[in-house]
Amino acid sequence: MSTQKALLLPAKGSSWELGQSPIPKPAADEVLVKISATALNPVDWKIRKHGYFVAEYPFVSGTDGAGVVEEVGAGVTTLAKGDKIFFQGYFTNPKATFQEYCVVPAEITAKIPDGFTSDQVASIPLGLATVVTGLWNHDPQAAGTSSVGFPAPWEDGGLTRFAGTPAFILGGSSSVGQYALQMARLAQFSPIVTTASPRNAAHLRTLGATHVLDRALAPAAALAALAQATAGAPPALVYDAISSPETQALGYAALAPGSALVVTLPDRVPAELKAADRSVVGVFGNVHAPQNRAVGVEMYRRLPGWLESGELVPNAVEVVPGGLAGIPEGLDRLEANKVSAIKLIARPQETA
Repeated sequence: MSTQKALLLPAKGSSWELGQSPIPKPAADEVLVKISATALNPVDWKIRKHGYFVAEYPFVSGTDGAGVVEEVGAGVTTLAKGDKIFFQGYFTNPKATFQEYCVVPAEITAKIPDGFTSDQVASIPLGLATVVTGLWNHDPQAAGTSSVGFPAPWEDGGLTRFAGTPAFILGGSSSVGQYALQMARLAQFSPIVTTASPRNAAHLRTLGATHVLDRALAPAAALAALAQATAGAPPALVYDAISSPETQALGYAALAPGSALVVTLPDRVPAELKAADRSVVGVFGNVHAPQNRAVGVEMYRRLPGWLESGELVPNAVEVVPGGLAGIPEGLDRLEANKVSAIKLIARPQETA
């Protein structure tokens, strides 16, 4: 069996190590991808530290990828060898992206439009899926769905139901926050209020934010500023891209009656704040999961058009040097909160 360079986690809590992993063969509905770019995400350092999602070691992480199709499965008709695509990886070694090659189901990939680089589009999959699955997944056949279940922009009412309705995005300069702003704009929410460092305010306005509140504001001051921005109307959408105990409490306090707070980490809203007419929805933002596959297919079908029209703008990126060898230092930066408003990207094929 042919092997490839991979970044391996030998055991829970251990250091990452460069090593070898098998090059997988695509199943009938899959393609084999030569990975040009992979993004670094907070979940990767959390996997190393806590063992989340790991079935066995050594483990290969990485859930964002872009590259070139090397081989297509027998049943694939939508892609061909040589196509440039981007996609989301998964928490099994053959489908992970911290290596030179992986496999991915063809139906949850998108071709890279002209004018975009692999580095740019590799910033999209996890961040965008975390937003899309939390907002628009309401497949009645998908057991385990966790979503507010709003109509998607491609469905009846998706562009009208919330037109002119306020949205509140906590952590707008994070990768997920930037995509939440853009999806709120796509769904016609207005005004769109976000929290962020003032230095990122101008960029966030280009992504759809109408008001940027200093993330350092005390909760009472933030709620007052939010009310001023929305003319007193409580937001129908509150999306917490940070999901610390402090941001969750703030987001929950901002909710309109009958609404839900969307969080990207476990629910930590204090029990004394909970009310019967408000809820918390935790999102699992991966379109490989069976409960998210249908909405993932719809999302990937539209991604090239969203990019070409400018409705979707990738994150700004910084390429870490050394290919796979540069990933551990990049993950340390993420864990230390030393990355803001950019996505760290590694190029596996540049590994020495």
